[in-house]
Amino acid sequence: MENLKETNNLIADYYIQHYDELLAFVCRHSLSQETSEDIVQNVFLRILSIGKMITAITLPSLVYTVARNLIYDYWRHLRYVEEYEHYLAWQGCQSSPASVYSINEIGEILERGIARLSDKHQHIYRMSLYEGLQVSEISQTLNMNYKSVENRLGIARKEVRQYMRRMLVS
Repeated sequence: MENLKETNNLIADYYIQHYDELLAFVCRHSLSQETSEDIVQNVFLRILSIGKMITAITLPSLVYTVARNLIYDYWRHLRYVEEYEHYLAWQGCQSSPASVYSINEIGEILERGIARLSDKHQHIYRMSLYEGLQVSEISQTLNMNYKSVENRLGIARKEVRQYMRRMLVS
């Protein structure tokens, strides 16, 4: 307990003394001021949650390693977002207006798919989908075996997925 307190104090002192220096390091990677501040904050949150022994000797290297990794993660995330936006824009050019469904139409198709299930499958599927219950919670609520609920939910999901796929393609 005392060692954890010393480590946290060490990290807090380093944060206070080297915040501007680390912020300048992060800003040099073509990031906005706000994004850089968020990354610097996340560096120290990550380090505080590591839970391993950190010394005054290892802390500077750890700080810059975590900062560099968070910068890489940020740019990697932006790249994936841009690729996905490009994909969506390309898909929009390829599709006709007749193939675009409204949320209400998709909801109606989903409900028709659920209606095709047996009563037990419907009830379990609705509890999972609309109430957000886990398999264990559903099994406790319905007083059923966990594996039975898991199996029925899997079958229901598969059937609804196949029905949705058939209806949305046509």
